[in-house]
Amino acid sequence: MPAVRTTNDKLARLIKEAGHSHKSFARAVRDTSDDAGTPIGCDHTSVSRWLNGVKPRADAAQLIVTALSRTLGRTVTLAEAGLSASGRLSLDLGLSVPDAVEDGIETVSQLWQADLSEASIVLSEHVNPGAWNDASLTWLLSPSATPTAAANGQRIGQSDVQRFRTTVELFAQMDNRFGGGHARQSLIHYLASDGARLLQSRYTAMNGRILFSAVAEATLLAAWMSYDSGLHSLAQRYFIQALSFARAGDDRLLAASILDAMSHQATFVGRFREAAKLAQAARQGTRGVATPTLTAHFLAMEARALARLGDGRGCDVALSQAVTEFERRTPENDPEWIRYFDDAELAAEFGHCFRDLGRAVNASQYAAQCVGTIDGGTYLRSDFFATMVLADAHLAAGEAEQACQIALDALRMGELLRSARCLSYVQEFAARLAPAAQSSSLRGFHEQADKFALWQRVANQ
Repeated sequence: MPAVRTTNDKLARLIKEAGHSHKSFARAVRDTSDDAGTPIGCDHTSVSRWLNGVKPRADAAQLIVTALSRTLGRTVTLAEAGLSASGRLSLDLGLSVPDAVEDGIETVSQLWQADLSEASIVLSEHVNPGAWNDASLTWLLSPSATPTAAANGQRIGQSDVQRFRTTVELFAQMDNRFGGGHARQSLIHYLASDGARLLQSRYTAMNGRILFSAVAEATLLAAWMSYDSGLHSLAQRYFIQALSFARAGDDRLLAASILDAMSHQATFVGRFREAAKLAQAARQGTRGVATPTLTAHFLAMEARALARLGDGRGCDVALSQAVTEFERRTPENDPEWIRYFDDAELAAEFGHCFRDLGRAVNASQYAAQCVGTIDGGTYLRSDFFATMVLADAHLAAGEAEQACQIALDALRMGELLRSARCLSYVQEFAARLAPAAQSSSLRGFHEQADKFALWQRVANQ
């Protein structure tokens, strides 16, 4: 029995919105293909077939959405045009640093489209460990690249980039306060429209570097929000493309910070040796140019990985070096994006490390230093993490009732957060609490905890 086709109402609405007839739209697609150097033959009959549910080839589908984007003055995705099934994506899309900046623009554009289309290839939870090593090696051997502006397109200046930066900062604020799951898709929509427009514009060499650094920061935020949402393969791809843009913008410190962020994710997914190497690469690639704050953070990430490996001595050395660097810091000399890393944040890193090394007393001392001192209004998720580490530390010290009271504080914070990472902290606490779960003294905790969304999700798994 032949497959039943359904009409493509999404594409029909877009063609109507663009003011095209079947003939004029076929001509627009042909013109787009000619401009791209890949001419295709299509006419009004082809358009009728597409509207009747016949799926065009992958290259034709891309030309269709590009033609619509040009006419409508905004980015049209394959999903929006009802053509998701036409896109054939490479399994390794975004998993390498492109040699040419122009290839990087094409790669991230495809990644945005794949994300918005919910392509299964990029939404996997699994990462590719080899991709981290390849990306860090590429950057270490060739830390900068030379971008070239599009031959056509509107000329942009620093004010255009500043508007873009300010808008992305609003998404960053929402991420810190409500978790990556809150506005992640809205950020990707924005990047696929305004980000794509800027990347296809004309600019001076100086403005090009500023633009690419801004896009690197925005793509880094997309990576963090995807990571926080539990979309680890997608996050890894965004991290690597962020590194590509930082390289194009000749922003060495930002590029190293992206390797540092990759290290954070690698530790979270259990790739501890790769995590330590990524943090070491960040430090090696910025030796002599990184600020003390940045170097301290690189060392803290290395310490986290070593703690998870059970390497207490190596962890202690890294933490000691982090303190030495941190004491030399002058925050006004730091890039804006690392100034959040203060005494409370450093104490939180110590708390994580000592918890993972099984040093309950030390972990509780450091976690207690930062709980309540992190700006919970601005960095609610960070405050949540620190509070859960403190709860873990008291539980490890045999103080179950106190641990549970602290965990309840964290669960209250968690009501505002949409974060897979927050859920994982609660899962770990619940697993550690399980041996004492039947204690009558903890019955009240379970009754109260059941009122909170994060605990309910753990209980229902």
